[in-house]
Amino acid sequence: THTILVQAADGRIASRRGSSVQGCERGLSVAAESSFDVVSKVDRQEVDNALNQAAKEVSQRYDFKGTDASIAWSGTEGILIRANSEERAKAVYDVFQTKLIRRGVSLKAVSAEDPRQSGKEYRIEASLKEGLSQENAKKIGKIIRDQGPKGVKTQVTGEELRVSSKSRDDLQSVITLLKEADLDVALQFINYR
Repeated sequence: THTILVQAADGRIASRRGSSVQGCERGLSVAAESSFDVVSKVDRQEVDNALNQAAKEVSQRYDFKGTDASIAWSGTEGILIRANSEERAKAVYDVFQTKLIRRGVSLKAVSAEDPRQSGKEYRIEASLKEGLSQENAKKIGKIIRDQGPKGVKTQVTGEELRVSSKSRDDLQSVITLLKEADLDVALQFINYR
């Protein structure tokens, strides 16, 4: 006879004796691997909402009157900020950053150039950074190998990094480690299994 461990629907574990190994599929696997994916994605709708809020505030604020200040999409991933002085262009970008923070979008997801003059106006061109580059994925993998718990494995798949381990506690400590790391990309942790 064999003793089989079975997990009930309410989460309790019970042992059952049987003479055959049938129904072992319902038994607990002893060392199943847990994993999660590290990604860098931007919620485009939230960025769009922040941009619209910033545009509305710029059009209504007294200190922007007469400065021809504006902020708008430039293509699908670009943002164009215009004003008649460098300080006003920077102020519009500051308003946009404030709106992003309020909407929960990391400032690491947006990269902006310095203001440059174009005719009578100053422009700031910004773009959204999405996806983990191979270089950043390797950096994150190196941090996990050097500072993370032993027995944690990493694997790069496209623009994602899969982190797996037999211990869920190890995965939680890796998430904490990556949140505290000083990286130039906004990270999200998805598909935690």
